[in-house]
Amino acid sequence: MGCLRSSFLLLCALVSTSSQKSVPSAYLEPESKAVDYVNPLIGNGGDSPNNSGGMIPSTAPPFAMTRWVAQTRQNYVSVTPYNYSDTTIHGFQGTHQPAIWMGESGQVILSPGAGQVQPTFEDRGMNFNHENEVASVNYYSVEMDALEGGTVFAEQSATSRVGHLRFTFNDTSDPYILVEATRASVMGSADPSNVTYPIGSIFIDSDAQEITGSNPERQDFIIEPISTPAKNWSGYFCARFDQPFSAWAVVHNGTVFDGESQGNGTTLSGYVKFESNLTTVNVRVGVSFISIDQARKNLEAEIPDGTTLEETAKVTRVAWAEKLDRIQLEGATSDEMQTFYTGFFHTLQYPYEQDEGGRYYSGYDDSVHVGSSYTGYSNWDTFRAEWAWIILFAPERVPSMVQSMIQDYKEGGWLPMWKNIIETNIMARIAAMYGRTVGTHADSLVAEAAIKGMTGFDFETAWDAVYKDATVPPVNDTTTIYYDRQEDVDYEVRAGLTSLYEERGWVANDIHDESASRTLDYSYDDYAVSILAEFLNKTSEAAFFRNRSMTNPWLIFNATSGFMEARNSSGAWAGSAAGWTEGDEWVYTFDVIQDVPGLIQHKGGNNSFVTFLDEYFDGGHNDPTNEAGAASKGQVRIRQIAQSIYNNSVNGLPGNDDCGQMSAWYLFSCVGFYPVNPVSGEYVVGTPFYDKVTINFPGSSKLLEISAQGAPNNVYVKSMQINGQSVQTPIIEHGQLVEGGDIIFEMSSEPQPWASGTLLDLLNEH
Repeated sequence: MGCLRSSFLLLCALVSTSSQKSVPSAYLEPESKAVDYVNPLIGNGGDSPNNSGGMIPSTAPPFAMTRWVAQTRQNYVSVTPYNYSDTTIHGFQGTHQPAIWMGESGQVILSPGAGQVQPTFEDRGMNFNHENEVASVNYYSVEMDALEGGTVFAEQSATSRVGHLRFTFNDTSDPYILVEATRASVMGSADPSNVTYPIGSIFIDSDAQEITGSNPERQDFIIEPISTPAKNWSGYFCARFDQPFSAWAVVHNGTVFDGESQGNGTTLSGYVKFESNLTTVNVRVGVSFISIDQARKNLEAEIPDGTTLEETAKVTRVAWAEKLDRIQLEGATSDEMQTFYTGFFHTLQYPYEQDEGGRYYSGYDDSVHVGSSYTGYSNWDTFRAEWAWIILFAPERVPSMVQSMIQDYKEGGWLPMWKNIIETNIMARIAAMYGRTVGTHADSLVAEAAIKGMTGFDFETAWDAVYKDATVPPVNDTTTIYYDRQEDVDYEVRAGLTSLYEERGWVANDIHDESASRTLDYSYDDYAVSILAEFLNKTSEAAFFRNRSMTNPWLIFNATSGFMEARNSSGAWAGSAAGWTEGDEWVYTFDVIQDVPGLIQHKGGNNSFVTFLDEYFDGGHNDPTNEAGAASKGQVRIRQIAQSIYNNSVNGLPGNDDCGQMSAWYLFSCVGFYPVNPVSGEYVVGTPFYDKVTINFPGSSKLLEISAQGAPNNVYVKSMQINGQSVQTPIIEHGQLVEGGDIIFEMSSEPQPWASGTLLDLLNEH
């Protein structure tokens, strides 16, 4: 029912990660089979030029402000710090890069070594192999060949704002640790030689055994709205060592200043040396977006003096176990368990914490405020399924996440669309494959949170914010194209709102980029606004936006071709290839998730629509969702796509995980339902993959048990019961999930008529 694009998949080769060492027993407490199945290296690139899955294989707790990762390459837009195909490690990075298509911000890098100090990235790389590497959610280690003989054994764990690293020097001489504050910062993704040089600071305090400093690198500043410059933003750090320094120096633009204890400038680092016979050094690195002093406070609050690496790793493992153990699978193979729980791990990383010690820096007004804050909001990816997954499994986070968006509105004037520290004008990367969109989908996030019972945020200000999205155009709306990553413009928001969308119902293709995609996405967001208006008893506003959401999509439906098509300001059709966000008419014709019955009618009825869907799938347009009025067809396609593309290899995540969206699609598909229209409060039934799934939702007093005996070998649903009641319409209400109970599927090896009546009849009956 409702063949809607949720995310789009790339085929990938299999490269096994099974050769790595297992996690030492000291880091396996408390017991958790779910956590043990997670391998952060799954879906991280293999031999592809850049990381296939775009997820950084980091060590940190859920939604961590800073994640720690071995650095195999310099990261920037389209390149993440670690790639499985690399053979050298150049340091260990506390990264704030949220996704492969976004830039780094205020990172700090530690690079251990022995012998002559190598401050330059290209010179300091140490060889390693994956047989000597261990990767888990709470502990990472790798053995590297020191440049002048011997080895360096590196271990890391982390809390949200503090990295904990331990370096053991074996058969080496003159051990040292370099802390890099600033580097040449790559702008954009097309030309790595296009760089700027951020000016940072470094301070070495031998008495306190600390290196502190600042790094204002923020690669996405070139696409920030011009009204939010965030001029005082910086990343700050405080690295505290457990061993005394025998010598130290500052390195500025490649020149070493022996004995200097502070410096300011570009390509800046500092290093400390230790006694030659030293074997082990522990380093704890607090980070902050507020100040060096706050970084130090974060260090002392999260990993105080005397804390062992094992103790830090246990705290982080407990945090992951609290989430991942909430789902238990029966009937899944070991490989399937690894794929599933690694996907679960991916879904609980973004948006990530931006507050610290009860305060947060806001780039929207360049000030520090009291409260909670999050960043890394890829709303145009995550509104489809990732947000629904967070609502189910981290509902305690949702009020603060929504309130954070409301604070962004109050401080900057708009809800975030793609916030990376502050808003960025990025809306269109490879949408053809991933189903990305160009709407103001914070509207959808807020509305979905409200109707699914989330409280603890300012509803009235939330309404003001989504209403502004739907009614106020960006500056210079009729003269600015607002193309992807356009520089030197202000907030993109609903570009084209005044170029006919308000007046005639579509965004004009001869005025705005991505016009047809915008028209459809603005229509869905209008629907989300109407849902929130209904929830808040704003009757007239609900009626207005509901009407607009159900009318405007069909104004760009070309009845002659049977596809959606962009229109110019004159009303003339712009051509089938025009106006798409790197998709095409096949992709976007289905992008009316708020009005599937309308789409069926415009395609000539149920039978014609099912034929159209078959053409879509068989023509290679690849869509991993259910089918209208032909449930059995949808069931087999969901299973085929998930099992052929997702796997437990380094290339086992299709394309770019889009901050957890691709993983969320897979997870929902595995358990047997999917939030096709997120703000409906409903989930469409697909096909469960396993014999039994037991879920303990946070805050629920009763388990949800999903039984589907024989599902691993039987794709088709013959019948379904919810709490003993037979169900004919393939829809599950949100309340039916979180209240717990029993969902029982009867599975079959042959296609079944269940839920395959006329879709319009099923919807009307529901």
